[in-house]
Amino acid sequence: MRRPEYEVADIIRIFDQRFIEKHQPNSYQLRVLRALSSCRTPALGGHIHRCDKCGFEKISYNSCRNRHCPKCQNTRQAFWVEDRMLSAYPVRHYHIVFTLAEVLNEICMLDSKWFYNHMFASVWNVLYSFGYSHFAAEAGAICILHTWGQNLSLHPHIHCIVPALGHTFNGRFKNIGRSGRYLFPVVQLSLKFRGIFMSGLKSRLSEQKIIPEYLSQIKHAWNKPWVVYSEPSLGNAEHVVGYLGQYTHRVAITNHRLVSIDNEHVKFTLKDYRDNGQQKTTTLTGEEFLRRFCMHILPPGFVKIRYFGIYSSRFRSTLLKGKIIVSLAPKETVAERINRLVGFDIIRCPCCKTGKLLPAGIIPRSRSPTIMTPFVA
Repeated sequence: MRRPEYEVADIIRIFDQRFIEKHQPNSYQLRVLRALSSCRTPALGGHIHRCDKCGFEKISYNSCRNRHCPKCQNTRQAFWVEDRMLSAYPVRHYHIVFTLAEVLNEICMLDSKWFYNHMFASVWNVLYSFGYSHFAAEAGAICILHTWGQNLSLHPHIHCIVPALGHTFNGRFKNIGRSGRYLFPVVQLSLKFRGIFMSGLKSRLSEQKIIPEYLSQIKHAWNKPWVVYSEPSLGNAEHVVGYLGQYTHRVAITNHRLVSIDNEHVKFTLKDYRDNGQQKTTTLTGEEFLRRFCMHILPPGFVKIRYFGIYSSRFRSTLLKGKIIVSLAPKETVAERINRLVGFDIIRCPCCKTGKLLPAGIIPRSRSPTIMTPFVA
């Protein structure tokens, strides 16, 4: 894939001060934006590599390694996919997506960390209870939180991959797949999720003594039908993990979706799912783009990929006790693994195509002007 002409880092560098003055983001959001704008620039320093054949020198600037950075996720995603593939259960899996009513977005912004944690707890509560009520076995799931829609609006939802396998009270594995297309009845799943999530949300707002302010949103959410999206089984572990890999390390928007940037606006592409997934473009002001982007900066230390039931570390380390053999990844260097998984040899000389790039020096961090200092009224 060719290198994109525009990057999120460019938008940050152009509109940072106007965004700060208008929206006053918190200090953590500023640190994330600063990291993204400095990624693979002299500000973070780097390394010099020299070819052992032709003497060609290549400068590589360090990446920010921030999980919100569009440029730092490809390798992580490839590694994650392989690790999960080696440890996946050899059974059919199902893709289930739990989505919240849009009217709850305002409440989400009050305390996003609690809100997202409650989402995860509610999702697993539903899957756990359905596993026992329908199959008398503990189910499992790998769950990934996404918070955005195609236009960068707030749209919290959790992707779940659920194996057609359960663990019974007597310590045996049991196939929990159905003869039909879906693992659990979707209508019942939706009603159960709405009940559990809304009950916990009302209790939280009552504890904070602010529930009267949000009664209209709560009533609207209760009256609105919630639809849990469920797909038929995806097939074997390789298909499942490959499919799930599309969702794991996504960020709110990739650089390849950016169409143009000027002194006022940002134009980017999106899929309009209300129009059969048609590819379209939309335009936002630079400040509004960054405001929406910051809505999807997760709280510090928040874990967005979680493992439950028979996929949890608790189960694998204590209850499983070697009943299922997990394959081991081949021993290789990071460069060899990247070449095998991504198809890019990072140590091959781009000049002579035959030599190897060997470390030849370190570039210290530059003392560039500080950007994005907090706004003071």
